[in-house]
Amino acid sequence: MTLGDLHSKRTLGRSPIGMAAMLLPFNENGSIAAEAYQNCLRETLEAGLTPAVNMDTGYANLLDAREKAFVLQLAMEAAGGSPFVGGAFIEGEDGDVVDLYRREIDKVVAAGGTPILFQTTKTHGLTTKEKVETYARAARGYETVYTFELGKMFAPNGEIWDIETMEGIMQIPEIKGSKHSSLDRVQEIQRLELRDRVRPDFSVFTGNDLGIDMIEYGSDYLLGLAAFSPSKFSERDRLWASESARYLPLADALQFLGNVAFRPPVPAYKHSCAVFLHLLGKIPTSKTHPGSASRPPWEIEIMRDCARRLEVL
Repeated sequence: MTLGDLHSKRTLGRSPIGMAAMLLPFNENGSIAAEAYQNCLRETLEAGLTPAVNMDTGYANLLDAREKAFVLQLAMEAAGGSPFVGGAFIEGEDGDVVDLYRREIDKVVAAGGTPILFQTTKTHGLTTKEKVETYARAARGYETVYTFELGKMFAPNGEIWDIETMEGIMQIPEIKGSKHSSLDRVQEIQRLELRDRVRPDFSVFTGNDLGIDMIEYGSDYLLGLAAFSPSKFSERDRLWASESARYLPLADALQFLGNVAFRPPVPAYKHSCAVFLHLLGKIPTSKTHPGSASRPPWEIEIMRDCARRLEVL
């Protein structure tokens, strides 16, 4: 694939579907900052983005069942009937994969959300046919389910599927979209080409926080980076849809933030997000989950610079 091939795929004037993977904030005593979390959810909805809860940005791999249920309750209350997405995380659980997925799907649906299925190492050794059948059985009968491809730089339970598996997933009627988090533009464009050929109404949600311009090539998005400033992402989307030249400096400022926040070690981006939101006065502390990677004390200085570039500070 040449640069000319890539350039030809850009679509001016398109309005992407935007989703933000919500950061779970904490109080000084380590408890969940429920009020601040709900305020951030409402801000995301008001910006026109769909909040996604119990995602990687919300420590889905570190919360216990009680905590995840509490997060779903907070999301249901804050959304007030508006759409939100909820992660179905089963890694480390004992039992049949399909049964485990359907148990978690039921919890999200009962709270009024749309489920997205985190990958599990339980399926890593399966054939293409077996993986597709597992997801088909897990999603069967539900109105809308999303799937998730997650690179191992984010989590060991993640897996980037081969293109045959992705084609099989796209042909499951209940599955309406999939988040792609390889941080590889070419792989994502291959999925967009497959989508256009196999199922044009299927959404490919970019998870590439280092390449947020994937919306220019036909991707929608579900990004942890969008949780830093939902309003600026919404503004960027409007400027792209209207073909305004003002899109360029805003997109550059958002990408600068992404490049800084998602530098190695990548999982520590959650601490960058907490520092950023605390700096803006949106959450009570910059504390993260104790099991999560952290940034150095000077992180606040580079987050302050990012906030100034975005004109939010």
